[in-house]
Amino acid sequence: MTTTPTKMYLEIVKKIRSIIVEDGLSSGDKIPSERELSDRLNVGRSSVREALRALELLGLIETKRGEGTFIKDFKEHHLVELLGTFILEQDKTKTDLLETKMEIEKSCIQLFTKKAGDKELTLLKEMMESSEFTRSNFFKRIVTLVNNSLMLRIWTIVNSYSLTIAIDKEIDRHIFESLIRFMETNKVDEAILLYEKHFAEFVENK
Repeated sequence: MTTTPTKMYLEIVKKIRSIIVEDGLSSGDKIPSERELSDRLNVGRSSVREALRALELLGLIETKRGEGTFIKDFKEHHLVELLGTFILEQDKTKTDLLETKMEIEKSCIQLFTKKAGDKELTLLKEMMESSEFTRSNFFKRIVTLVNNSLMLRIWTIVNSYSLTIAIDKEIDRHIFESLIRFMETNKVDEAILLYEKHFAEFVENK
């Protein structure tokens, strides 16, 4: 079976991503050169060049003249906002997104109640008293403290999309304190009910 140009291109992008993971590279690190990637993947340099160009257009890597190509910090580029203008035009999609965000956050509350100890509770309370306290940062801390990297990645992306269509609601600090108290005393049902009452986000009908 002959590999189509599109399929070959996508395969190269996936393989470059695998190399980045295998080499343990992260934001700010230099990726292998075009020649090295061509040798490691056993494909032509022109194909590698096209794949790198696509990753650069998405803002995932950047080329510095005379230095090489580097991985960009996900937070630095505006891919979420760019895609959001196309993906989130339909009200149904917006509603689905916010429902997904709510379900993820409720799952995080359940996991935190189950897994968190005194150390995690203290860290959550300290963040709530700091200048960094916001609704998003509160739930980011919860997701981080439950130590589930996949859930953190999913929540981060979904939350970023949601902020393009719904304002991060101002919620009374006492509500957060009550939420922590319920999680601390293993009252997960009460915590979920509190969340559903005060933390639900809705897209304004126009």
